[in-house]
Amino acid sequence: MKVRIGIGLGPAGTPAGFASAVDRLEESGVDSLWLPEMVFGPLVEPFAGMAYALGRTARLKVGMGLAVLPGRHPVLVAKQLASLAGLAPGRVLPVFGLRPARDAERALFPVPPGRRGAVFDESLELIRLLLRQESVSFAGEHFTVTEARIGPRPAKPLDIWLGGSGPGALRRVGRLGDGWLASFLTPAEAAAGRAAIQRAAAQAGREVDPDHFGISLAVADGRIPADLAAAVQQRRPGVDPATLIATGWPPARRLIEQYVAAGISKFVVRPAAAAAPPDQFLAEFLREVTPLQT
Repeated sequence: MKVRIGIGLGPAGTPAGFASAVDRLEESGVDSLWLPEMVFGPLVEPFAGMAYALGRTARLKVGMGLAVLPGRHPVLVAKQLASLAGLAPGRVLPVFGLRPARDAERALFPVPPGRRGAVFDESLELIRLLLRQESVSFAGEHFTVTEARIGPRPAKPLDIWLGGSGPGALRRVGRLGDGWLASFLTPAEAAAGRAAIQRAAAQAGREVDPDHFGISLAVADGRIPADLAAAVQQRRPGVDPATLIATGWPPARRLIEQYVAAGISKFVVRPAAAAAPPDQFLAEFLREVTPLQT
């Protein structure tokens, strides 16, 4: 496996700090930058941030960590991805999920009641067709297009990764995804998720690249912030947040090593605290975890 470790910006992901942060990542040789979808707040929107960061750099890969697909029209998403891939070949890392992490943002991505999963599946199917075929006619339950041409199609098909960790989400990754980016799972849970995805892929007559399994890992400076601990407990009732969030850099290294042993080889390391000093976090990231890459 090729172990690669990218970074999330945390508080440096605002417009004020974005350009300088991107420049530092490019100069420092960091593998990849990951941008979350958080509409309510100051962070840069992921598609806009990807375009800016890719246009400002020549080496850095840029991904979404992760973007919501249902509620966006798939033709527009395909056009955005094709444009990004044409501008920065080999450096675009799309990852999609079913819904926003924050309940307050869910109304911003409207879908028919009870059909979010079906809309996701149909959207992804149409996006793949548009990225691979010169002309697409498609008649689905939710979307219909006739002789749609988006161009320029990527020279090499884009790998589209999916998020999620529930049973249905894992089956979806196996059936439809090119990779998996999870979060807030223990190494043992990540290993079980990887195995479930591989089983689902085999049942669908396909394979997910063994090197395409990743985890997003938050790193705290000692104590886990109370708001993050509360969010984890809401998402994972009864699970100690300290088993899912690194409480410092030595625990982060140990967790990464455990994830690698579990078959997880791609990482997004991000600050757990909103007030984490960006320069300090990057310096510690480079010193403490980038040597774990292979």
